[in-house]
Amino acid sequence: MHSTTPRIAIIGAGPGGLTCARVLQRSGVPVTVFAHEAPAAADPQGSALELRMTTARTALRAAGLYEEFTAIARPAGQELRLLDHTATVLLQDAPAPGGPDRTEVDRAALRRLLLASLTAGTVHWGSYLRTLHPLGDGRHRAEFDDGHTETFDLVIGADGAWSRVRPMLSEDTPHYSGVTFVETGIEDADGRHPDLARLVGDGGLLALSAGKGLLARRHGRGRLLVYAGFRGSQDWASAAGVRMADTEAVRAVLLDGFAGWDDRLLALLRDSDGGFVNRPLFALPVPHTWTHTPGLTLLGDAAHLMTPFAGGGAGLAMLDGCELAQALAEGGDPDAAVRAYESALLPRAAQAADHAARALSEAFAPDAPESALRFLCNDRER
Repeated sequence: MHSTTPRIAIIGAGPGGLTCARVLQRSGVPVTVFAHEAPAAADPQGSALELRMTTARTALRAAGLYEEFTAIARPAGQELRLLDHTATVLLQDAPAPGGPDRTEVDRAALRRLLLASLTAGTVHWGSYLRTLHPLGDGRHRAEFDDGHTETFDLVIGADGAWSRVRPMLSEDTPHYSGVTFVETGIEDADGRHPDLARLVGDGGLLALSAGKGLLARRHGRGRLLVYAGFRGSQDWASAAGVRMADTEAVRAVLLDGFAGWDDRLLALLRDSDGGFVNRPLFALPVPHTWTHTPGLTLLGDAAHLMTPFAGGGAGLAMLDGCELAQALAEGGDPDAAVRAYESALLPRAAQAADHAARALSEAFAPDAPESALRFLCNDRER
């Protein structure tokens, strides 16, 4: 990489990539972000993000956005309830004062905050990376799907699970974990379904039995986010002869799959609003590492895709982006900065991914919920 100001490209406009861009610009380092989606799709769809603030706070403060963030965020429930399929409560756990704090924020609101903090024109929308061509001396020519090319001294892959940058560094690809989540939700649970709201409590509910689970988490404005989780094929809907767009047919298949469970738990599926979204869980191998390659690096899911039982993928991505930007902004040799970033990133990511993999395995083990109870108790004691 050159001693002059390097040309830096960030591929991907998620929380990690945008945080990296913000911290770089705040430090006077120019950067360009390439987003595959069109501007009209800039607001991401989906549920709210839950951030572990012990992780995200560092990134937000480095970005100079912590106060603005607190204005759009809301507290997330801290309690966790573990139940069996009869709705018997096996564990009701609330963190001690001063323990890990969680905050909830709408995905779209967080993205708008980060985008508004960037210099106009930083994000190039509708730019899908087709491939990268090594040119030597750490430089790469990026070729986009519209045919245009640009040369950069550093390309940062912040482009998620199916990263186009990762194959330049690693032969590993995400693998199906064997567990699928089917997402739905219940609006205004306190007003319309008070029994369910009381069952879930102030935080999250995890009901498990023999490789299956019903999960619910309280989100803002009285919404319950609900998942039916089970081991099996990610193409279970096709095998069952139903289309995900056929809400009532999917509901019937899910209720049949959880037959024999307590009716109070089945109400999470029976009374849900809207449709169902299929979310097979993918993860990179643990640990996921790569040989340092001048001019390239990864952050967020591109670097350490893990199942959601890690609890904080977005916060980790933001911390990645912050630390990489800070290392680059310190001046000196950019390649040395990337090496230093990777030397801290890889062991931290491996630890989080290992924890996530073990949590998923125990939650959907044949002897669940006992396996999950042992894991949670051991985890709490560490």
